[in-house]
Amino acid sequence: MKILDRYIVKTMTSYTLGVMLIWVGIYSFFRFLDEVNDIGRADYTIIEAITYISLKLPNIISEHSSVVILLGALLALGHLATTSQLIIIRGSGVSIMSIAKIVIKTTLAFIMLAILIGELLAPNTTEYAEKSRAKALGHNIQAKSQQGFWVKDGADIIHVNKNFDGRLFGDVTLVKLKNSNTLKSITRADNAVFDGKNLKLEQTEEYQIQKNPESFYSFSLDRFNQYQTAVSFDQEFIDSLRKEPSELSTWNLAKQIIFLSDNNLAADNYEVEFYKRLVKPFTLVAMVLFSMSFIFGSLRDASLGQKIFLGVMLSLFFELFSRMSAVLSLRFDYNHFLVASIPTLVFLIFALILLKRKSVQ
Repeated sequence: MKILDRYIVKTMTSYTLGVMLIWVGIYSFFRFLDEVNDIGRADYTIIEAITYISLKLPNIISEHSSVVILLGALLALGHLATTSQLIIIRGSGVSIMSIAKIVIKTTLAFIMLAILIGELLAPNTTEYAEKSRAKALGHNIQAKSQQGFWVKDGADIIHVNKNFDGRLFGDVTLVKLKNSNTLKSITRADNAVFDGKNLKLEQTEEYQIQKNPESFYSFSLDRFNQYQTAVSFDQEFIDSLRKEPSELSTWNLAKQIIFLSDNNLAADNYEVEFYKRLVKPFTLVAMVLFSMSFIFGSLRDASLGQKIFLGVMLSLFFELFSRMSAVLSLRFDYNHFLVASIPTLVFLIFALILLKRKSVQ
């Protein structure tokens, strides 16, 4: 059985790598055509364009890993079927479910590799690629970060009008609350520096709000050269504010969700992306198992290629349906975890039932 395992793994690996090379090659070609118009501007040369495209490849591999792995697995099994090798394997006493286990183990190994690329390599290379391209074209690298944000940190509300580089802020307002509906003070500064743990406001004006026994409010103004306040968020949280949920690593998504939930803020967009990533491996396994039922169901059929194509299309349609369900969960405020997991679970059970029926025929 170990020889058979190695042979199936080798076949799947060769076809998956082949699909990936073709997929990456097509992307690189069309991406290079997009960059041709910018080549020659400022210091942006052909070498810079090729470097930019190359650094974006890990992100492309991670984003399209499901399609690549699915096509690789099915093309490998299709090759074994068209060359009658599956007939020999089954004739030697190996069941369909045993073959499916080998395929799923190999698929999970590819999924783990894609996750590692997407979590550890892709974010860094993509960010470096964008900065390098912007610098070569003479663009303002900080232009993307010239935007404000609001942050609720415990009982404090912080507004930053200008975020220069994630560490230096401009026009900062700090609102402190005694409780949910009572102001304590408002502090404003033209500039502030964030060191990862504390927010240091320079040349500040602090307005203290107090209520006297006659139910009148009084205001007092204090000025400081420097005013420091501790915050519960870190540098990664600030950097994540400039990115879409899909651009964040899973670890940063989890931190973002925890911080927003602790401060009673909406985290729906981040939760949908987080749960989608959690169920993605199970979705891919379900897609592979479902498509395999077409291969074993048409082992001697001349239209095997058409059946494989149909299996792939139905599987990809299910993945599209899963993404649409995530959008609907945001629109109608459904439980994001259930919306992400239940369709995949049902599809996985359905695929297993189909494959089990093929094995007893």
